Amino acid sequence: MKLKVKDVTFSYASVPVLEDVSIEVATTEVLGVLGPNGAGKSTLLKCIDRILTPQKGCILLDDRDITKMSRIELAKKIGYIPQSLSHVFSATVFDTVLMGRRPYISWQTSEKDTETVLETLQMLHIEDLAMRDINELSGGQMQKVFIARALTQEPDLLLLDEPTSNLDIRHQLEVMHTIKSIVKKKGISAIMAIHDLNLAARYADRIVLMNGGTIFSAGKPASVLTQENIKQVYGVEAEVNYNDGKPYIVPIRAIKAK
Repeated sequence: MKLKVKDVTFSYASVPVLEDVSIEVATTEVLGVLGPNGAGKSTLLKCIDRILTPQKGCILLDDRDITKMSRIELAKKIGYIPQSLSHVFSATVFDTVLMGRRPYISWQTSEKDTETVLETLQMLHIEDLAMRDINELSGGQMQKVFIARALTQEPDLLLLDEPTSNLDIRHQLEVMHTIKSIVKKKGISAIMAIHDLNLAARYADRIVLMNGGTIFSAGKPASVLTQENIKQVYGVEAEVNYNDGKPYIVPIRAIKAK
């Protein structure tokens, strides 16, 4: 599956958020979308999932305009994991993950639906949580459950909005490793909006650095996460070192506004 975002522009009322944004994502690729608060990262993901409708531009999946696809058809192509994972009703982990099969379920669940849920829970090593109430889980466990729910849709593309927010360092690494492994194993693609520059540098194949609703820089992590780019976009002086060809960033100080 190939995703093309072409010249997408979006505004909330009269406030511009995205302006002429164009990106492409290929199969088995993890694309990291970086940028300061208000750069348009979450809005971009919502436009791709058709939660929001751009005022200009188009979004294509395998050269098909997503506005021409039914909601059920789109749900079979895209799995979206929002930033906020608060749960307001009681449900088991199994039932929560089963909700991802909704695009395929007619009147009742099938044996395939049940098998898909079980296989996904096993793949994420959370099968022992199947009968637990979702509200009793830790942040890291809940994050994996919502990834599992998106995967049971059998999508070609995963959209993840801040997948490591509110997680400790161990769970951050576990979740990012899981995402990377799933993309390669399943032969799908993923776009993740993320704040952590070092996690993005380690796990993303390519990076799009956004600023003010536009793309400031795009390419391999080493070409995007430079001292000068970080200084211009974030207003931060940083030291950029390398480990196995991947950059890791040590922030030094915030630059005082003139």
